[in-house]
Amino acid sequence: MSASTSTRPAPPKNKWFKLVWILPAALVALLAVVLVAKGLRELPAVQSFLADYPGESELPHGAPVGFPAWLAWQHFLNAFFMLLIIRSGWLVRTTTRPPGYWTRNNRGLIKTKNPPTKMSLHLWFHLSLDVLWVLNGLIFYVLLFATGQWTRVVPTSWDVFPNAVSAALQYASLDWPLENGWVNYNALQLLTYFITIFVAAPLAIITGLRMSSAWPKQAGINKAYPIELARAVHLPVMFYFVAFIIVHVTLVLTTGALRNLNHMYAARDDGGWLGFWLFAASLVVMILAWVAVRPILLRPIASLTGSVTR
Repeated sequence: MSASTSTRPAPPKNKWFKLVWILPAALVALLAVVLVAKGLRELPAVQSFLADYPGESELPHGAPVGFPAWLAWQHFLNAFFMLLIIRSGWLVRTTTRPPGYWTRNNRGLIKTKNPPTKMSLHLWFHLSLDVLWVLNGLIFYVLLFATGQWTRVVPTSWDVFPNAVSAALQYASLDWPLENGWVNYNALQLLTYFITIFVAAPLAIITGLRMSSAWPKQAGINKAYPIELARAVHLPVMFYFVAFIIVHVTLVLTTGALRNLNHMYAARDDGGWLGFWLFAASLVVMILAWVAVRPILLRPIASLTGSVTR
């Protein structure tokens, strides 16, 4: 072997090589969690804890039972907008050469004191979806409190925390808590929905607004709330929503799929197939939207409120 060959640096490893180990490592970690949880449940003290806190907090008196039809529509619209928001937001972060640019004109519905700013077509689409998602969210908040449905997703007793620990232990040991979402969520579900609705969603809105061109450039709060802070929070919030969606869909399909889908899409409590077919139809709509939102479609729509350049 020649000296030049022996001293030649080794070719860099593929950056995806390390990712090969993520799946088996995650499976090993999951197995360890299950074994530890099962072991804990054999302890007398833990068994007593589970008996005292079965995983579900009592609802306030007069809390509604079941899901109204408006909640089923809200669920679909929220999922629809969130899917496209995540897709467009990821394109904003990863696309180096956008397919076009959009500049606001005076015909837009939203006018600001800031001069028109050129932005990528992906960012325009992302912000437009944000507006629709926020409007849908405002309707959701109004109906949530007007109909009393808030009592199902807002903790009203401190025992929600030990009950949430109990529910988490039951999930981890694969001996899952009894599902009765039509009447009452378990405490872990309740806390997760509360965080999603009243913490994660407002954080996404506040940080997204701070990063948008609609935010006043000379606002006094800018020093206390710099755009760098908004960027540092916005991306983890997106990852939270992705994780929530994955876990949420997995549990829906593994804890009584037909009944759960009827709750969410058909506003009924039975094991029929109506909710499944509505869910399937919603998936078709979301897939078609995912495929359809290409520059060839976005350009003429964006040109209605501004000028589009390539």
